Amino acid sequence: MVSFRWILAAILLAAAFPSPGADYHQPPPLDAAPQDKYGDLVRMGHAIVTDTPNKASRYTGPGNRLSCTNCHLDAGRKGDAAPLWAAFVAFPAWRMKTDRVDTFDERVQQCFRYSLNGIPPAFGSIELIAIASYARFLAQGLPIHSETPGRGFPLLGKVGLDPNRDRGRTVYRQRCLSCHGEDGTGQAGMPPLWGLGSYNKGAGMANIPTAAAFIKANMPLGAPVLTDQEALDVAAYMNSQLRPPDPRQGLLSIFR
Repeated sequence: MVSFRWILAAILLAAAFPSPGADYHQPPPLDAAPQDKYGDLVRMGHAIVTDTPNKASRYTGPGNRLSCTNCHLDAGRKGDAAPLWAAFVAFPAWRMKTDRVDTFDERVQQCFRYSLNGIPPAFGSIELIAIASYARFLAQGLPIHSETPGRGFPLLGKVGLDPNRDRGRTVYRQRCLSCHGEDGTGQAGMPPLWGLGSYNKGAGMANIPTAAAFIKANMPLGAPVLTDQEALDVAAYMNSQLRPPDPRQGLLSIFR
C-alpha cells in the first residue's frame, strides 16, 4: 500500500514541476472578438492564418499548399508551436537572419516570402493588417517585450550523434508517412513537407535544428513521442528532399 507520505511527496513534486504549458498564456477565444471593425479584422486574420492559400492567395507562391497554422499550430494559439501571441509582444527585435531590427509586420512578410514561397504583403495591405490584428487580439494581457513562456519551439538537448537522413527515413516511415504521405506531399488536411507545394530553402523550417525542435515538441500531431535524436534525424531526411529554392540565392540553389 502506498503511504500518505509518498502521496504527499508526489503532490509537492508535481506542484514544483508543473506540466509543460501549465503557465503559458491563454489567449481569448475567437468569439470574444468585438463586433466592430477591429473585430472584423481579427476574424479576417484568423481566416488567413487557417486557410492562407485561399484567403491570401495573391501573396502565396504558385502551388504552395501551406497555411500559417501548419507551423503556428491551433491557429497561432498553441505554446511551443511558434504562437502568434508570443511573437506579437516580442517585436520589434533584432534577428540574426536579417541582421537588423525587424517589426512584427516585417516578420510576417518574411513568412510569406520563405515559408509560403510567395511575396511579402505590402505594408498597409488588408492581409497584413488583419494578421497583426489577430495576433494582437491573441496577445491580450501580455506585456510588450516580455520573454513569454511557450514562445517559439523548445530547445533540444544534446544528442550523441549528428542528424542522419537515413535513420530519419525510417522514423518518417514509422511516424510521419500516414499523415504526410509516401512522397511527403501531404494528404487531406495535412501539409506537404517537401515538394513545390511546401516551404522553400530560405524558410526557418529548412534549418534542421529548427525543424527538429518543432517536430520534437509537436509531432506526431497531438501525441509527440519522438526522442531528440529521432527528431533531428527525421528533420534531416525531410530537409534533404526537393523543395523550392531560397529566393535570395536564385534558382540553382534548388540543387544544393
